[in-house]
Amino acid sequence: MNFDLKIINGRVFDGSGNTEISCDIGINGDSIAQMGNLSAASAKITLDAADGIVCPGFIDAHSHSDTYLLLEPSAASKIYQGITTEVCGNCGASAAPLNGDYKMPSDWLDKDYAKPWSTVAEYRERYSDAQPAINIALLVGHNTLHAGICGYEPRTGTPEEMKKMLHALDQALDEGAIGLSSGLAYPPGSAVPREEIIALAKIVDHRGGLYTTHLRSESGGLLESIDEAIDIAECSGARLQISHLKASGSGNWNKLGTALEKIRTARSRIEIGADRYPYTAGCTDLDIVLPQWASYGGRDAILARIRDPETHSTIRSELAEQPAGHWDNVMVGSTQFEAFKGKYLPEVAEELGMNEVDAVLHLIDADDLGTGGIFFSMSEENMWRVLAEPYVSLGSDGSMRAPWGPLSHDHPHPRAYGSHTKFLRAALDQKTVPLAEAIYKMTGLPAEQFNLKKRGLLKEGYAADLLVFDPDAIQENTTYAKPHQLSGGMQHVIVNGLHTLENGKHTPRHGGRFLARQA
Repeated sequence: MNFDLKIINGRVFDGSGNTEISCDIGINGDSIAQMGNLSAASAKITLDAADGIVCPGFIDAHSHSDTYLLLEPSAASKIYQGITTEVCGNCGASAAPLNGDYKMPSDWLDKDYAKPWSTVAEYRERYSDAQPAINIALLVGHNTLHAGICGYEPRTGTPEEMKKMLHALDQALDEGAIGLSSGLAYPPGSAVPREEIIALAKIVDHRGGLYTTHLRSESGGLLESIDEAIDIAECSGARLQISHLKASGSGNWNKLGTALEKIRTARSRIEIGADRYPYTAGCTDLDIVLPQWASYGGRDAILARIRDPETHSTIRSELAEQPAGHWDNVMVGSTQFEAFKGKYLPEVAEELGMNEVDAVLHLIDADDLGTGGIFFSMSEENMWRVLAEPYVSLGSDGSMRAPWGPLSHDHPHPRAYGSHTKFLRAALDQKTVPLAEAIYKMTGLPAEQFNLKKRGLLKEGYAADLLVFDPDAIQENTTYAKPHQLSGGMQHVIVNGLHTLENGKHTPRHGGRFLARQA
């Protein structure tokens, strides 16, 4: 038999969680054609893995690269980690559908795009035009739907608005979206009762999709929020994926055991998965610290409150009620002020000649809500405990970046560059689950959870998304202080049969595809 590409002499892990096997892999076009002893077969190109590890391409189960892939098709921060597929549209915010007065998140909105889009179908066209290096599967954000049809005020949809949301979700699923995501910690979803989510999740269940959720609370209300997510899944019938499972804030770390037990018990009745990144700091817009009442109404309304002297004073008073040392674990991420990027808030406050609360409000105001915040709020012991759960896959919770081009100027969380390589390194160093299980958590498990057909495994007839890496050289190089640094040790990345990373160097061969929902 003749192959386009043959991989030999590798330590092969097929993504199932089983131990390594010895075999050659033959690829024709975009698929794995044959596995086994292929020494007698010819090939246009033979890739000698030379005792490197061969496995399926990694699937980032939780990403926010929706619009960034249109701007930087190289997907460098993800490709160098071995990520060949991203699940986007998480935490209630998606690139499509764009209805009414909905405004995309500030870090997407402030970029320039070649062509506009509105529907999922139009977004798919833009994706195809851009020819990204990696695959994408898209969830529909509940906040995207709700804000576009109902606005940003803290209320549920009217019966007529619900009909419009249900129709918009149905259309998005028709056009290839794989499910619904909610961000119940963020407005306007934070004011929406579970009944609205249940109604939408029923559509998802009927269409064979899934429901993912950024819980309403990951701190004081963690246990109640897990109960709510399970209730939504049971009432709707939809498969449930809990996003970035964590117990945030030292006073809540002891709740993790109960949280995990709730999930384990519910898994005996319904399908539940989760994802997690291997860092103890979270990252979101700094304005997440504002009182909930001050966060409704959309961008203009929030800024108007901050800039109104009387309302500003009320917000300031509420933020000042935080206990001593509260702000010590907050780092400033992306901001227009270059000197403040990657610095802890007390340092920034000192340089501004302000106290921490005034510094927070100053940054949020000056950056027009575009300030990033990195919050060191999690236990490392709990992090590894979550990552060891058998239903937890790897999700970076980070948008892709590159050390060059339009996405190189901000200050992201290092998870955008290092989540999968950090976890892989930990497995190789025996600091977490065994290597075969770690690879499964980045390949076969997320493919199953998100119903990505013929992905996530090395198997004849499956997509030719493969990696070859040097187990001795795998490492994250990114840091909180200097995040824009590519991971090391990934030798070859093949996406749909195209050699995208070759001998550790990026190539112009981009094989990424939009992975539409499949029944």
